[in-house]
Amino acid sequence: MKKYSLKLGLVAFATLLFMSCNNEFLERYPLDRISNETFWNTENDLMVYNNSIYERVRNDDQVPILMAHDDGFDSHRYGIWYIDEFTDNIAPRASRHTRYQEVRSGKHSVPSGSQWYGWRDGGWQFVRAINVGMDNYDKALENGVAEETVNKYKAEARLFRGWFYADKISKFGAAPWIDHELTPDSEELYAPLDSRETVMTNVLADLDFASTWLPDDWGDGSSPGRINRWAALLIKSRICLFEGTWRKYHGVGSDANMWLQEAADAAKEIMDNGPYTLFNTGDPENDYQAIHKIKSDLTGVPEVMYWRRYDPAVFPNHVQSYHRGYNGGATKNFVEDYLCTDGLPITLSSEYQGDATLQDVFANRDPRLRQTILHPDDATRWSWNNGDVTRTYPRVSGQGGQTSETGYSICKVYEPTTAHATYNTSDTPAIILRFAEALLNYAEATAELGTLDQAGLDMSINLLRDRAGMPHMPLDPPMDPRYANDGVSSLIVEIRRERRIELFMEGFRYDDLRRWKQGKKLESPDLGIRWDANMQSIIDPDGLAVVKSTTVDGVPYIDVYQDTDWADPVFDESKHYLWPIPLSAIAQNPNIEQTTGW
Repeated sequence: MKKYSLKLGLVAFATLLFMSCNNEFLERYPLDRISNETFWNTENDLMVYNNSIYERVRNDDQVPILMAHDDGFDSHRYGIWYIDEFTDNIAPRASRHTRYQEVRSGKHSVPSGSQWYGWRDGGWQFVRAINVGMDNYDKALENGVAEETVNKYKAEARLFRGWFYADKISKFGAAPWIDHELTPDSEELYAPLDSRETVMTNVLADLDFASTWLPDDWGDGSSPGRINRWAALLIKSRICLFEGTWRKYHGVGSDANMWLQEAADAAKEIMDNGPYTLFNTGDPENDYQAIHKIKSDLTGVPEVMYWRRYDPAVFPNHVQSYHRGYNGGATKNFVEDYLCTDGLPITLSSEYQGDATLQDVFANRDPRLRQTILHPDDATRWSWNNGDVTRTYPRVSGQGGQTSETGYSICKVYEPTTAHATYNTSDTPAIILRFAEALLNYAEATAELGTLDQAGLDMSINLLRDRAGMPHMPLDPPMDPRYANDGVSSLIVEIRRERRIELFMEGFRYDDLRRWKQGKKLESPDLGIRWDANMQSIIDPDGLAVVKSTTVDGVPYIDVYQDTDWADPVFDESKHYLWPIPLSAIAQNPNIEQTTGW
């Protein structure tokens, strides 16, 4: 042992002696790996580094911002199509979707470790990767790379950082703002969380930088390519709308109107000068869902601002295989929000035919209903039961074939060829950002500011109505009795309804209910189709269905969660608008205070 130590010491001494005699050695860098000293020299270096950020951001669970479908097998539970399961839009029962059921019912608790879409180690590693870049991008300036070029890669990184932090503030109300690379000795590792005001001021600065310096077009064909300035403006509009309405309705923070104006201005910039339009061929019976049914490639679709490509051999998903059963189906509450063809809600329209049969539910309704929820006449055409024409539709729990929990099967994004031809090798693309959201953001932000006029409605909401073949929304729509106690005007009620209908199953409803301070809506049970003797004789003549029902105004409806752990949902106003921080994070840094109420 002594001989070994002596030899090692002599080697070390010789090495130091050699280095002291050869100053040039100090300027030599490793040849077998990339280092900060040899990187950050060219535009290509900056692009390659940012490519690694895009690679990290596609982990939808760890970094839940650029949400699409997770890859491979995990695409059955992580992704944009499932976020509505936190809400009154969709009622899942699959065990792999338990997390959605816990949160939706208010039965979740403080986790010991990381949580879905929440406080995850991978998310903070994502921030670290961004900050490593931020500490080094300017080195390229010393090697002749133009400032404008450097700034566009900084803009990419700052957009992702601001977006990530906005998500954390929306869920936890506070977060550790870090804008540089940390070391194990950094004091920030043990600092208290920064306030909403501090973090969101920095978020807005990041978003402003991104929407200033990102190029309108990267010249990559948008297939799907890199995020451009228009997409950054849409993200800014979304975040500012959330923050402005949160501050307004929750009575926290300051300058709610400033945030709302930023949201309106960003959306208007896209509307006035961007290259995007609604997909509209003049076919109101199909145009709404058409872009959600395009297979593989969304290049050139004028409404799609950013999307994720999948390849069966490299980066697949299997969302189609699981989409029909795992989501549980749409709820009665959601279906009843569709207007009648006279532009009035079912509570006020003489056109409403009731729900004695499924055909009645669809009669005289907004055409988007039939493009979102499967009509009985479309089931065979769409091979809903794997081409077995002997099986009727709808089918509910307990029956054979393709069933749903509510009886309202979702068809908005269903593409039968892909669904039945593959297992875990689907190339169904995911639409992440689309122009329709800009129209909705603009209408809502200006309505909240009190500056929306009929011309503003016609250039936003009413373009969506035109595509669907629906009457225009007026500035003074009648108040739907179902929303008379929400504390907002009938105009805002209808804008919120339009948002729910247009953006169904695209990941917005949960954030919308929280920012509007409408969490109490989640205390209503999730119901499905009418389940009286007549409906049961049509759907389940063999008596195989296993459903329970609840009576509403003397009529029974399927009650999805009756006698389960998720029955009798609760929403605690003191805590459920935000999420708890995992105990493991607090153990690592005792200066972190648990989320208020938890």
